[in-house]
Amino acid sequence: MPLTYSAPLPPRSFNLARYCLAESARTCPEAVALIVAEDANEVEASSRWRYAALEDEVLRIAEGLRRSGFARGDRIFLRMGNSADYALLFFGANAAGLVPIPASAMLSGREAGFLIADAGAAAVVTDGTLPLPDLPDGTGVIGPDRIAALKQAPRGDYAETKADDPAFLIYTSGTQSRPKGVLHAQRAVWGRRPMYRGWYGYAEDDVVLHAGAFNWTYTLGSGLFDPWANGLTTIVYTGPKDISVWPKLIGRYGATIMAAVPTLYRQMLKYGALAPGSLAPLRHALTAGEALPQSLAQAWRERTGLVLYEALGMSEISTYISSSPSVPPKPGAVGKPQPGRAVAILDAGSDSTEPLPPNRSGLIAVHRSDPGLMLGYWNRPREEALAFRGDWFIGGDLGRFDDDGYLWFEGRADDIMNAFGYRVSPLEVESVLGRHPAVADVAVTEVKVRSDVSVIAAFFVVKPGKVLTPRALLDFAAGELAAYKLPRAAYAVAELPRTPNGKVKRSALVALMPPGAVAEQSSRAGP
Repeated sequence: MPLTYSAPLPPRSFNLARYCLAESARTCPEAVALIVAEDANEVEASSRWRYAALEDEVLRIAEGLRRSGFARGDRIFLRMGNSADYALLFFGANAAGLVPIPASAMLSGREAGFLIADAGAAAVVTDGTLPLPDLPDGTGVIGPDRIAALKQAPRGDYAETKADDPAFLIYTSGTQSRPKGVLHAQRAVWGRRPMYRGWYGYAEDDVVLHAGAFNWTYTLGSGLFDPWANGLTTIVYTGPKDISVWPKLIGRYGATIMAAVPTLYRQMLKYGALAPGSLAPLRHALTAGEALPQSLAQAWRERTGLVLYEALGMSEISTYISSSPSVPPKPGAVGKPQPGRAVAILDAGSDSTEPLPPNRSGLIAVHRSDPGLMLGYWNRPREEALAFRGDWFIGGDLGRFDDDGYLWFEGRADDIMNAFGYRVSPLEVESVLGRHPAVADVAVTEVKVRSDVSVIAAFFVVKPGKVLTPRALLDFAAGELAAYKLPRAAYAVAELPRTPNGKVKRSALVALMPPGAVAEQSSRAGP
């Protein structure tokens, strides 16, 4: 395997939005770039953008933002629902040389307020569908009327940015109680090129159906950046999430590739009448965000006749290990490093920068020469320094390579949980639960409810003289946390298991669950 990134590097002058849109708008202006489907039963209910019109609207928004007085590099926070305007504002901000911050619509007002303040956002874009938190002094608001006005601005041009200039800022759960910003460069989209062959297996006429919302970076990357850079058509569904809609969307819009998380494919198998040929013209499906159980991969192939290609990634680089039509899935393994990427396994018990040989477990590391790697953590220099060992970036995942070059994922080196494809810090959840006036102590962890399904569970100690039910604690959390961060179960315990130095022993929490107990559920839990 290469010890540095070996695929072509981006040109010095480079803009993300231009790379995704300009060439396709020039060579296939009337080709459909985006279909936004609102009703799986009515094709007429969809909206369509052709490449020329899409680029025109993006560049009008870009010029409108410039004329609004924003300076190069200003951060623009997107507090919007799941609509095409989300994508238009993201690309328009980038085309203007600004730094959009895509944020989940599921964030509570408190969570959104923290991110806005932490990023020092110059403005918040709102379509009126989500409540705005109290904003720091000097933070502007771009509301629905201004969004409409931006679209009517004169057409501008793409900002003359460099490959290493900031392009967008995303927030992810870290090892602290607060989310941390991951700042990506314009070159990040060029760094996705190894995915074209190493995961997607694109054909020139592919139609990509992405099951995520516009505000998820999985959708922005695999649903917009990459298909548009290749002149393909993307479908994003914004209607009610009935599991029966996905086969209908595939058939009605001719989707040839689908992207989702394993949970959705599991639900399709459980509730859908799937059989070989029933998902035509789908060629294959992509999965990322959480580990793909081998039982699910096998059941999907048996029921549909199609292959699920898995990818492993992280917010700091997106996906970099995957199976694909050219890298057949190997049961139990994730896949191989995508073409050109330099990935190594480093010793977890030392500071060595020497890659370990096959069949030795350790920390998965990516070489800093990879153009897809982040610029750094936003205002977190200490965490950024700790993430690098020499020229290797270490994200905290454990694994090993086998003799055939396949990577076997072995979990996390820290306590990060995975909930429905989202990385969730237990410290962040605990900091919210701990604010309840009746909570004396609290800890959360992942709990397996089936061999292939895990949920977040909370274990709490009640203050003397206070009364607190699991339901009441979950309801309290529902007003403070995004839905995907919410515990799905809560248990009152006498005390939490701790190490001699006082650290919570998360591995021992599951043993505190009463035998046969039925978890208290919050009706608002889940993504």
